[in-house]
Amino acid sequence: MAGEQTGTGAASGSRAGWIMLGAALLLAAGSIGYNVMGAGEAALAPEAAGEGAPSIETLRARAEASANDAGPWSDLAFAYFQAERFDEAAAAYRRALAIAPGEAVLWSALGESLVLASKRDPLPPEALQAFEKAVALDPEDARARYFLAAKKDIDKDHEGAIAAWLDLLADSPRGAPWEADLVRTIEQVGQMNAIEVKSRIAAAQGARKPALLAPGSGSVAGESASPALRGPSAADVAAASRMKPSEQRQMAEGMVAQLEERLKSQPTNLDGWVMLIRSRMTLGEPAKAKAALEAAVKANPGAAAQLREQAAALGVK
Repeated sequence: MAGEQTGTGAASGSRAGWIMLGAALLLAAGSIGYNVMGAGEAALAPEAAGEGAPSIETLRARAEASANDAGPWSDLAFAYFQAERFDEAAAAYRRALAIAPGEAVLWSALGESLVLASKRDPLPPEALQAFEKAVALDPEDARARYFLAAKKDIDKDHEGAIAAWLDLLADSPRGAPWEADLVRTIEQVGQMNAIEVKSRIAAAQGARKPALLAPGSGSVAGESASPALRGPSAADVAAASRMKPSEQRQMAEGMVAQLEERLKSQPTNLDGWVMLIRSRMTLGEPAKAKAALEAAVKANPGAAAQLREQAAALGVK
């Protein structure tokens, strides 16, 4: 992906800048999204993500009929983006922002659309302004942070770029969809500029939060695992990616409450208990995580050592 763009970017940005921008599509697909630590695009109509998705013409008609709702314009923009019609995606995001200028994720989505629409400039001025607006509204917007770090590299501040990406990595949940590409970007830019990054990546990885609801059935519980106790589906993650941070939190709390309720009838599912402990810690609820551990041990005294070891790895003692 990055290699395809190297030549066109040589005149206006470093080759490393184009390599970094090779991760752009992954950020559109999931970065902000998975971020149970901050996203916010208006909810994509459920059918738009799967079979039977409405056509772009249908989405445009819905958008044109929407005078006060940014959602249909965001849906249209996302459809254009998925079709790689980036100029049109940018135009639709501008319409969404005219209605909802306070939505950080719409600004960062606009910025990315402009980056991918550009044939020469690796980071056009309007895109840069959009990313700056996004982080002003939400300092945790992962997509905007990524591209603002890319700007540092384009400006030959390679160390500053790497430091910013490492900060983003440290703030990312384990297993985040953009993790591998972000690490690869740091490694590539470090190698190209003779900057040691291996130990710094390891340090950033060590500071990261556990995933909110990572799939767990089977890895610990074995035969007692229940297929009903799993992490969020791809659809769940996609839905969360377009919610406001407060809505994401509400969704996460609802999922954790459902998990806790299921464990009342399936108390031998060790994976479910570990998932609950992990989720409580990610939500910033250590007391509830500790209570979940004690409940798990009480229900499974024979697995107490195993449960306590898993909990300790999550910071619960």
